[in-house]
This record gives sequence, structure tokens and C-alpha cells, in this order.
Amino acid sequence: MKYREDIRNVAIIAHVDHGKTTLVDELLKQSDTLDGHTQLQERAMDSNAIESERGITILAKNTAVDYKGTRINILDTPGHADFGGEVERIMKMVDGVVLVVDAYEGTMPQTRFVLKKALEQKVTPIVVVNKIDKPSARPEHVVDEVLELFIELGADDEQLDFPVIYASALNGTSSDSDNPEDQEPTMAPIFDQIIEHVPAPIDNSDEPLQFQVSLLDYNDYVGRIGIGRVFRGTMKVGDQVALMKLDGSVKNFRVTKIFGFFGLQRVEINEAKAGDLIAVSGMEDIFVGETVADVANQEALPILHIDEPTLQMTFLVNNSPFAGREGKYVTSRKIEERLMAELQTDVSLRVEPIGPDSWTVSGRGELHLSILIENMRREGYELQVSRPEVIEREIEGVKCEPFERVQIDTPEEYMGSVIESLSLRKGEMQDMIHTGNGQIRLIFLAPARGLIGYTTEFLSMTRGYGIMHHTFDQYLPMIQGTIGGRHQGALVSIDTGKATTYSIMSIEERGTVFVEPTTDVYEGMIIGENNRDNDLTVNITRAKQMTNVRSANKDQTSVIKKAKILTLEESLEFLNEDEYCEVTPESIRLRKQILNKNEREKASKKKK
Repeated sequence: MKYREDIRNVAIIAHVDHGKTTLVDELLKQSDTLDGHTQLQERAMDSNAIESERGITILAKNTAVDYKGTRINILDTPGHADFGGEVERIMKMVDGVVLVVDAYEGTMPQTRFVLKKALEQKVTPIVVVNKIDKPSARPEHVVDEVLELFIELGADDEQLDFPVIYASALNGTSSDSDNPEDQEPTMAPIFDQIIEHVPAPIDNSDEPLQFQVSLLDYNDYVGRIGIGRVFRGTMKVGDQVALMKLDGSVKNFRVTKIFGFFGLQRVEINEAKAGDLIAVSGMEDIFVGETVADVANQEALPILHIDEPTLQMTFLVNNSPFAGREGKYVTSRKIEERLMAELQTDVSLRVEPIGPDSWTVSGRGELHLSILIENMRREGYELQVSRPEVIEREIEGVKCEPFERVQIDTPEEYMGSVIESLSLRKGEMQDMIHTGNGQIRLIFLAPARGLIGYTTEFLSMTRGYGIMHHTFDQYLPMIQGTIGGRHQGALVSIDTGKATTYSIMSIEERGTVFVEPTTDVYEGMIIGENNRDNDLTVNITRAKQMTNVRSANKDQTSVIKKAKILTLEESLEFLNEDEYCEVTPESIRLRKQILNKNEREKASKKKK
């Protein structure tokens, strides 16, 4: 069998924040790829605005570097399980993975999630213990943890024989020794292990063509772009090829452009051979998992598995009293067009219309959906969304719901209240580990609907010292009764106008206020959280009556507490069934579905 020794295909996988994207930056800088003039910004691969702000990778990205005459294709993958569909498909495109693990935190839920996907595809692993320069680094323990995780996930003997490199991506240093003093200012050990350890692609470019699409991109000029790997044969610009659709039909088309990846650029190329990772344009309705084959030899590759959504929300046209004030796109036609455009590239998303002005949008988790809402908001859209709900499924005649694996790191003193709060939400403790320094790690299996809205409660319970990560684990039989949800009622405005300092002062002892003085409010808008469990209608627009009689103890200067301004995620977590979150380019407001107080009371009586 012939191999293409001049190429290696690897993916970089890790838990979120363990330094994958920073590592890719260093590999780019230290290879023979960029010319001397290119200035790399920090985390150059995280190209969209939300990725740079939050420091997370949402979309998988590919780049290629040259090292000692070998072209290394590198895919930077997301660490959040919400974008797990991307990780799984990337494993099909590569022959090896570089698993990055933090030298202090060790293996985390998402490390487990991405590694499981990699081992299932039988790719060759290399382990990089990153952030070795941290004073709290514990590299020996971390390597043991990684080995245990490999064994637990059923790795075979070859996979267990993985090389380990110790690095600090931020400082651009690495070495084969776990002593931080032996670090050298080079990434050569990582490159050398990739070339030595990762198998080269098989060279069968003289056989009939097979290319499979793993990721989609969209461009206004050329339409859909399919990104994937050539598994067999050769593809040239101008070739007539057959697209094997998922439904079994076949369409013929001409390849108009082929792009290769090099550094941070996409480069037009004329032909691609087996083992190359490329982007192809010229087919308007290509989809993930479809095979592009030779017209005379139509063999489809096995269809890729795409993770099903586990969470859904209703998106509606904004119909609040302030609708249309701030947004550029407010009509149902514009919102629908935008959701359909998102479906062009995001394969884990589902959109179903349920009325003239509303849609059910299903995704992989709260983060997945809130990033879509945030993107729409930044582009000038106005919309309303309902509370997120889990998607139930029937498996072998049993009603099931999604369960998540929750990992919590917290100081010991908060352990009792964390365990109690999660067992109220029907979480089951699987493991408890003392990690030293008075810290404890708890692992739970909990129903996903019990975790909606849990983050805020968890952070205040642990005074901000607790760290929580959760990832989808499996569907299990449904637990009866209501779980989770908000314990406190809402403070609801009874009037339309501007909030005043005077009225906020009188409302403060009733609960937490979400609006600042002079904010525009309307009847039915939620302006705060009640201390008790019932909703309370309040007048937040009342101004102080001016009289010409002065009291002896003159007005004390009025001081009010700082309002608690909710982020988009916190707003979605706060919602109850009878509430909406109104999202516009400039504001995020919470409101009751029925704005009028009397009509609301009638409706709740009917419901009871």
C-alpha cells in the first residue's frame, strides 16, 4: 500500500479553556508557514466576534502548516458539548488527534466527551499537557488521570501507548520532560511527534473519486461550500461529478472551484488528491455527510451521524409595546429568512414553523441557542423567545428525557448545600474526589430540565468559588413531577413610563430590581425578582410629589442599590412558562406573555 508521506491530518481536541486555540497560534508561528510580515493576533483562529469576546471556539476551523517539508493539516475543534456534532464529524477527516489537557485541572467532562468521539473513530492520540508553567501544575497526576480516562473509555493497546509532551502554549515552549525548568522555546517536540506518530493518509489517488462533506460554509458569491476530505481518487476543477444525496437520489454537477487551506488563508487550487482536506463549491444543495463520487463509479461513503437536538425554544415576532423601536429587521419574513440561512451551515439546528409568526427552534443546549440569538441581535433583528424546554423522546415504548453529566469543583464548606440543591433537582451523585487544598470534586448525573436556571443559584450558593461543567450524557426514563424552575416570583410593572429613583427606593425591600432609573418600562414588563414565590405588580414610574412645605430634617440624599442587569443567558434561565424574553439590538427585556394584570389573573384562575 502506498502512503502520502508528505501529509498529516490532525485535530486538536480539549475541554474548553485548556488552550487549544492558543496552541494552534504557536504552531502557526513556529512552522515554516507565515512569512515575516504576517502579524498574528491572539487566538487568530477564533475569527468571529463572539468567539473572540468569550474566548471560546464555536465553529471548527482548519489551517495547514509546513514543517520540514511535511504539510500538516490542523483542525481546531470546539470544546463545548453543545457543538459536539462538529467534533464527531471532524474525527472522520483526520488520522490523529492532539489531546490538550490543563496541567492543573486535569481531565474534565468535555475532555471525556471529545476523547470518546476520537477513540470511537480509531484515530491515533498524542497528549499535550498544557500550562505546565502554572505554579499549581501537577503534571504526573494529570497524566495518570488521562491514562485512567483512556482505559475507562475502552481504548485499545495501540491507543494506550500515547506519547506525552509538556508545553506552555502561551509562552510558546515545550519539551518531553515534565520538569517546568526543561521547557525550551520551541514547538518542535509536538511537530516531531505528529510526524512520527500520526499515520500518513493512504495514497489511492488512481482509484475512482470519493469525497465526503463534513462541514459547511456559506458565501454570498458562490453559495454553499462543502468542506471535507478526499478519501480516494483525484478531483479537478471542471470535472463532472455525482453528488450522492442522503435520501438516495443522485445529482450531477461540475466542480467550479476547489480551495486548499494554508496558514490563515484559503487558497484556490486546481486539483486535490486522496488525503487532502479541501473546500468545494459549485453545488447549491450539498449537505453534511453526502458523498461526491465519480460519475461512472457511484459509491457512497457511510453517512455521518449528527447529534440530535436536546433543547427547544419558541422564537416569536416581537409584539411588545416597544416593538420596532430599535431593530432593523422585525417582520416574520425577515426572521424566517435568517433562521433558514442558519440552517445552511448549522446541521445540529432544527426549525419548524408553528404559526404565522412563531417557530420552534431546537438545538444542542442553552449555549448553542443563546449564541444564535446573540448573533441575530447583533445583526439588527428583534424577536421574542420563550423559556428553553428539553426534548422528550420515546425509546422502546418508554418516555425518556436527556440526562447530563455534571462535574462540580467547590471548596469543601459549600459541599453540603451543593449536594442538597442538586438532589432536590433529582441529581444522583456518582463520585466524590478530594482534590487537595480544601477543594472537592463532585460528579452527578442529573436530568437536563433540572439544570435549566441552576447556574445562578449555584454561583450564589458557592459565593462564586464553585466551578460547574455539564455535558449531555444519555437519554433515560423520565422522572415524574416538576423539577427545578424558579422559586421566586417576579416584580411586574403595572404602568408604562420611565422608572424613577423615588419608586425604586420603595420597591427595593420587596426584592432585586433589574432596571435603572429613567429606563423605559411598559405594563406587564418584569422589572425585578420578588423575595417571595408569588408575582407582585408594582408601580415603578411614580414620581415624588413636590410641595412647598419643607420639613425640618430636609431630604436625605436618596441612595439606591445598583440594579442587577441580566445577561442574555441569565435572562433565558430566569424565564417561567408564562414569560417571554424580548431581544433587540440594544436591550434585553423580560415580560409576561399576558401584559394586562386583570387578564393575567383570569388566565391563571382558568388554568387552576
